[in-house]
Amino acid sequence: MKQSQTALILLLMSLMLCVTQIQANEVEDPEHDYLGSRWDPIHFKPAIDQASDEQCLNCHQEIIQRKSRSESPAGIKSEESIAWYQANPNYTGPQETFHRRHLITPEARRFMQFKCITCHQGHDPKDEVSGSSETSQSGLILRKAVDPDICLMCHGRFDYKVMSGLSGDWPEVAEKFENDCVTCHKEYRTVRHKLNFLNEYEIENLQANESDLCYGCHGGRAWYAIPYPYVRRPWLQRMPGALPEWAKNRPTEYDSRFTN
Repeated sequence: MKQSQTALILLLMSLMLCVTQIQANEVEDPEHDYLGSRWDPIHFKPAIDQASDEQCLNCHQEIIQRKSRSESPAGIKSEESIAWYQANPNYTGPQETFHRRHLITPEARRFMQFKCITCHQGHDPKDEVSGSSETSQSGLILRKAVDPDICLMCHGRFDYKVMSGLSGDWPEVAEKFENDCVTCHKEYRTVRHKLNFLNEYEIENLQANESDLCYGCHGGRAWYAIPYPYVRRPWLQRMPGALPEWAKNRPTEYDSRFTN
């Protein structure tokens, strides 16, 4: 019994010491208030919809400062192992981290217009998972995670079954079209990259002369084996015959936050 009481007393003393230390740190460095920052309105709707990259990176600067490892845990040096995106003829430079590739590399600044809030749409620090309590905000996702559909909008697998005129996956039928995606896309699906996280002009201008660059995001190098239900705009109404089965019940516009 005495041992239990002693252990309890020691535990309480440790907790009191921790509280005292936290309070002392807050007094010494009032600008670094972790809990206050964690619950800042910028992490919630509607404020997050207007958050700038500067505001996000003010606290999360390490995201773009962090560099790729020069060597893997297995001992493979990065300069001796070419990443898939380095094989693209339009990519130059060494391997880069995920966030740097989408935000600040020369290619990112030329072809993309990603913002932090394109992928990160807030979180609930109390519950972490949307809908886990009666008072949590709906529509939030796991902390620091993103909706996988955002990735699939570019990197999803192109299912030949939903592409008119193709009898198999692109690697199998590409030679019939002289390995040129634009062969068909000059006539169909002509409205392609009108999304606020892409630089439509640069993408369209470059791929008109170098169709293989489409693989930089799509096709043979699709990151995921999951087909994405790409939006089918009203050009289908101009196609002869009845609306094909694969096009039925498909959305005709993207989410407004990607088009505004």
